[in-house]
Amino acid sequence: MGELNRVAIVGGTHGNECIGVYLKKKFSQSPTLVQRPSFSTQVLLANPQAVAAGVRYIDRDLNRSFDHDRLQNESLANYEDLRAKSIDQMIGPSSDAPVDVILDIHSTTSNLGLTLIIDDEKLFTLRLASYLQHLNSAIKVYSTVHSGRSRDALRSLAKYGFCLEVGPVAQGVLDADLFQRTEILIHTILDYLEQYNCNSVMRLNHSLTFYRYLDTVDYPRDDQGDIQAMIHPQLQFKDYEALYPGDPMFLTFDGEVILYSGASVVYPVFINEAAYYEKRIAMCLTEKVCTTLER
Repeated sequence: MGELNRVAIVGGTHGNECIGVYLKKKFSQSPTLVQRPSFSTQVLLANPQAVAAGVRYIDRDLNRSFDHDRLQNESLANYEDLRAKSIDQMIGPSSDAPVDVILDIHSTTSNLGLTLIIDDEKLFTLRLASYLQHLNSAIKVYSTVHSGRSRDALRSLAKYGFCLEVGPVAQGVLDADLFQRTEILIHTILDYLEQYNCNSVMRLNHSLTFYRYLDTVDYPRDDQGDIQAMIHPQLQFKDYEALYPGDPMFLTFDGEVILYSGASVVYPVFINEAAYYEKRIAMCLTEKVCTTLER
């Protein structure tokens, strides 16, 4: 076995994100598809009750339930907290079979296309991202290194955790094109991990463009917390596109345009994501980073 001994592919962390759920089913029925000689691969349905109910979660967001304090708090007994503890015992760092890599499959109503979300900017992570972009220039890379997601997401259980976020697709809906493109991306990552273990990764110039999290923006609200404006039509579905100071950002119900008032150019992602309304997030702002990696 190589340096990376165990990989977990996870679907259904959110029960109404169908691409991951059905890729998990496919890989469970045909496990040889995701096996590679130098490491073992297991597939996991993260939130079976939410999947059965066709909802994002039962009691709380499972993908915000893996921080150390929650996992160690024996008084927390709602469904997702118990499920998080169970998953930690199955594949977490203190389990009998800890995984080295987690690929957690998600989908979004925002226009992210094929996005690889990374929670660190270690050389291994950036080289993998660069490799994927070299093979498919449409792949976007979103770094949440400053967002805290490396502490509470399911993928944080592994040394190297990745989220595959694909969209736009409605909640509870399967999209054949995104399903196929996500499956290809998974196989490409698994092939890279195999090459890494065998010290045979293709030598590239290691250039990489990625988008680093800066902050979140909520919808304009009144004193009661009710939304007072929508994403401006010129911004809708413009994920990863430049937003300049003075550009339209929101539109009130009376037709008033609210402009972006920041001092610098940003690149919004997760614009108008349906699941983020409850989190009071209209979009996440990022900075664009272009870099060349060490060989």
